[in-house]
Amino acid sequence: MNLEATVKYHFPKTANFEGMPPATKSDALTGTDQMAAMGMVQSIAPMGFSAFMGKVGVSKNDAERAVTLLTEYALQTCDKVAALRKLDSDIKPAVVQTLATYAYLDYCRAASSKKPCECCNGEGFTDAEVFTTKSHTPFVAQDVMRTSIKWGAKGVIPSEYEVRREIREQVRVLCKECNGKGTLSTACSDCRGRGEAVDREETKRQGVPVKCKCKRCNSRGFERILSTDVHRAVCQITDAITLDTWKKSVKPFYDGLSTKLEIEEEWANSALKKVTQ
Repeated sequence: MNLEATVKYHFPKTANFEGMPPATKSDALTGTDQMAAMGMVQSIAPMGFSAFMGKVGVSKNDAERAVTLLTEYALQTCDKVAALRKLDSDIKPAVVQTLATYAYLDYCRAASSKKPCECCNGEGFTDAEVFTTKSHTPFVAQDVMRTSIKWGAKGVIPSEYEVRREIREQVRVLCKECNGKGTLSTACSDCRGRGEAVDREETKRQGVPVKCKCKRCNSRGFERILSTDVHRAVCQITDAITLDTWKKSVKPFYDGLSTKLEIEEEWANSALKKVTQ
């Protein structure tokens, strides 16, 4: 039994909690056994188990717990980075928590994930200035037209008496980036989340479609959170970490936090298999 198999017990489709047909084997796991196994794994590998449950949307509490555990781990190891070690004691926890939060969000990303539209800030609408032409007929011109028509004058064109002017207005329009949805897909624009793209040179040379690993997303199928966005969030807390310092020392530490979550998830998966075998 692996972690992916535990998701169905949190979103059951039938009244059968065990999720398997009745069996006569003595080693068949009951629903109680499975819940006990998940509880044991949660105590053995709390970070990996909570991170996975939060990633698949089982519980927000698990997601918050995973960020908390990752923050505690980062606080224990951040002194290895000189830029983080030199931070003030009241600023360091906030910076480390920000790094852990973004690392967890990056860990949870997939080709089917959504991200807020930066153009409209997730609202679906943007403010735009438009010019509209408005027209009106002055009262004096209205009297002239009425008198002319009354006396049978020919060739009276009402539009010639209109006064036109252009007015600049601020209106709300649909966001062109997200088409009013407020969110955008994180799937790679080259491979559309498949992890493979068409090699145009080989396709042209061989005459048949030739696929290769997507170079844009490195075969992940989705876009990762830009490190510059993480640095921008850190700069809102402190300006002690410059862009050069971020690229040289802090960014590798941040990437290591995402790798830590993947390692902990694999450890939780191995522990669950060992408990249920």
